[in-house]
Amino acid sequence: MRLMNSLSPIVLPLLYWYSFHKRDLAWRVNISPYKTWVSEIMLQQTRVETVKDYFARFMRRLPTIFDLATIEEDELLKLWEGLGYYNRVRNMQKMARIVVEKYHGEIPANYDELIQLPGIGDYTAGAILSITYQKKIPCVDGNVLRVITRVLGSYEDIGNVKTKNRIKNLLQEILPDEVGDFNQSLMELGALVCLPNGEPLCATCPLCDLCVSHQNNLTEVIPVKTKKTPRKQEDCTVFLITCQGKIMLEKRDDKGLLASLYQLPNRPGILSEEQVIQEINKMGLTVHTLKKCSNQKHIFSHVEWNMVLYKVEVERENNGLFVSEEERIQNYPLPTAFEKLLK
Repeated sequence: MRLMNSLSPIVLPLLYWYSFHKRDLAWRVNISPYKTWVSEIMLQQTRVETVKDYFARFMRRLPTIFDLATIEEDELLKLWEGLGYYNRVRNMQKMARIVVEKYHGEIPANYDELIQLPGIGDYTAGAILSITYQKKIPCVDGNVLRVITRVLGSYEDIGNVKTKNRIKNLLQEILPDEVGDFNQSLMELGALVCLPNGEPLCATCPLCDLCVSHQNNLTEVIPVKTKKTPRKQEDCTVFLITCQGKIMLEKRDDKGLLASLYQLPNRPGILSEEQVIQEINKMGLTVHTLKKCSNQKHIFSHVEWNMVLYKVEVERENNGLFVSEEERIQNYPLPTAFEKLLK
């Protein structure tokens, strides 16, 4: 009861602060379950500033869940191109099809039904239900964990599920009727004031007088989070194969990293010029010119690619998919790792 009471005073200052300082975001205008859902999925692992343009483009092409359910996968992936974590949007389409078939296009307002849908976790369910249906369910993401552990002066590991569940239970007991605004105020405070990197802006925080970490100069050590396992390093040789202004693309397997996306042909390891020529010949192509270009790194959540690029002009389009630059941009979703090499 003591900890629950220690959080009770944060409600009114947060709601007041949020009413004046919330960002003007498209998904907060004419709020709907569909718009909230799309924005929350896009915002996973992605900055708000990046999401703005993607959200606008997505909504222009897919204004309803029925549109999302029926769009061809290649076009859907093209809309998502550059956001990464492509399983997010694949699960969105799976969910859209279930919602259309089972719920007549209405995203469920019931937690137990919503949590069963593809790509919906506890946080996303809480966001949809609280923001659009005003259900009294907390949303606990990294921003919220940081804010609350600092307010409480808690050294609990925010990467631990027990910590998340405890904070969720504490918040559950203080949720006001304006639950959507309250949940968003906590997330907004974490994004704009109680910052994850660098010094938090305590002087502008509505909770500074209530915050144990601020009062005891603990904001540099709280929150506590166990260090992640180092990413796996993988070497990769990439071929930019061209013929008369067209670029050769391949489609990746339908499972695993970057599944079903298009890519520049590549091979594991760092290959020599002779090895590159051998690989090109195995594709049924004949090398006309060959040039080693830049090295590039690309970081995924659990793996880091160390890539070397060879630019190869071949004599004829004997095999493979060759497309113009205009066709590639319009029709073929290419992961950011390869887009960076092309640039």
